[in-house]
Amino acid sequence: MADNPEGAAPVPATPTPPASLRELALAYAIAAAMPAVLLLVGRGLPFVSDNLHVLVAATFLIVPFELLRRRDADLIDAGFVLGDQVKLLVLVGLFGLLVVPLFALGFGVFYHQLCAHWASLAPRGVCASLRPGGLLELLQLPDKFGQHVATEVIVVAIPEELFFRGYLHGELEKRWPARRRLWGGGLGRALLLSSALFALAHLAITPDPRRLLVFFPGLLFGWMRSATGSIAAGAICHAGSNLLMKVLAATYFGG
Repeated sequence: MADNPEGAAPVPATPTPPASLRELALAYAIAAAMPAVLLLVGRGLPFVSDNLHVLVAATFLIVPFELLRRRDADLIDAGFVLGDQVKLLVLVGLFGLLVVPLFALGFGVFYHQLCAHWASLAPRGVCASLRPGGLLELLQLPDKFGQHVATEVIVVAIPEELFFRGYLHGELEKRWPARRRLWGGGLGRALLLSSALFALAHLAITPDPRRLLVFFPGLLFGWMRSATGSIAAGAICHAGSNLLMKVLAATYFGG
């Protein structure tokens, strides 16, 4: 580190140049293909199948770390910091106060209406297991909820947010800075592309078109990363979203 004479203005850090498109394509190809590869390997190796989620999480952590290291960067460049803590608290608070209750109520209304009027369009077995009643009277936590919390935070949310929002979205936004911003968060090509790639990666794991709906929370998490300079808000809300789905499944379908 260069000397900084007393009283002199601090020397600003040199920004890390954006990753090449070749690097980003390689990173995404590895991250998207690895879950499918591990699923195939796991058919013959019980250790792999028993630890599938941990191995996938390790991929999402190791790939950006190694590629950043080769460019003399580190995980801080991928948003692995708290960032703007005021925005972090506000965004997480708004998510909990507005998004969570609205989605929870909408979830129940949607499935009750679907099964009442268009049951033939529902996935097999869904309407047969749907429990009558409202959210508050049915509210139920899934078994081993504490274990689910740890898994969603450590194995799912942090690794996925580090790769898709911290590394991929961050590097894309360096390459294509957003022309429009909302409370500091970029609204542009990088946000759309990183969210689309996030959705496609889910489809590669489970070939169900409904998996593409994660494009929309991907937009929210990517905007949070851009607004705060950190993956923290997105990781908290990502884990919260997954846990909410587990709670709603236990509440309305008993599992």
